[in-house]
Amino acid sequence: MRSLLRAVVPIALTVLSLLGQDSKKSIKLKPGPAKIAAPGEASLDKPKLEAYLRHYNLWTPDIAVEFKDVHAVAALPGFEEVTVRASLGERSAEQKLFVSNDGKTIIRGDMLDTGANPFAKEIGLIDNTGRPALGTAGAPVVISLFTDFQCPYCRDQAKVIRENLLTAYPKEVRLYLHDFPLEQIHPWARTAAIAGRCVALQGDSAFWKFHDWAFDKQVGLSLENFRTELLGWAPRNGVEPLQLGRCIDNKETEPQVNASIAAAQKLGINSTPTMYINGRKLSGSNAWDQIKRIVDLEIKYQAAAHNAGDTACCSVTLPVAGAK
Repeated sequence: MRSLLRAVVPIALTVLSLLGQDSKKSIKLKPGPAKIAAPGEASLDKPKLEAYLRHYNLWTPDIAVEFKDVHAVAALPGFEEVTVRASLGERSAEQKLFVSNDGKTIIRGDMLDTGANPFAKEIGLIDNTGRPALGTAGAPVVISLFTDFQCPYCRDQAKVIRENLLTAYPKEVRLYLHDFPLEQIHPWARTAAIAGRCVALQGDSAFWKFHDWAFDKQVGLSLENFRTELLGWAPRNGVEPLQLGRCIDNKETEPQVNASIAAAQKLGINSTPTMYINGRKLSGSNAWDQIKRIVDLEIKYQAAAHNAGDTACCSVTLPVAGAK
């Protein structure tokens, strides 16, 4: 979970690697049932492929195997690309495979186009439009952070970000916050995400005050007292409580939260916090020196590459609910 390098060479996924992931630095969503077949994907013999991979990787029967994103590869005629996800309880890992149409040949690893950003696919799947943001619009480095207000590791990551980011990079980095409440294990996380977007309707500065408050008060908050505690906090911090309460009760911002969750699922995120630095994925709560190392490399790389970064031309002012 703490690796900084994206695998480019083939790496065998064994039981030891699956169970040896660091689960102490992130909260993970429990996986659903394994999917063995899907309509329109008959060219891939999934049962045969699964049997082979189970033997090769020493995957025992209690490890669930799922095949995702099966599609033909224009640059590799006669092969299909497939992502294989192996999971055991809350732990999971993925492999990318290229399987020949006759099923006899498997190539493991990533196919990279040296003329494009190696994280172009991830960048394309992340829509930062309208998300709460920090930093300078148009910055060469973008951090997209998927978080959960009830997650203790997200609280740790938030503290690291808030204490260091703007001081170290006043103009070079733009941070966007995305909601990914893990409802299966965090009962008030979704309510907090909806409420946070309601607060954001009253201004960016109001949202970041809410962000810090929710994480600071995390231990004492619950599904039962969240609304009361928030509405008590609101007037002391320049947030109009009646407007906020109406927005929360009517779930006016729920579509935005749902869109953020859907984006996280398309990216294959299954734990929080998860961040992308110009498309490069970092899972778990990361120390500042680790984040800074990658940001510094990206700033230098983008000075010549110009193939990532923030495309915003200006700050976006969110509408105020109920305003004429």
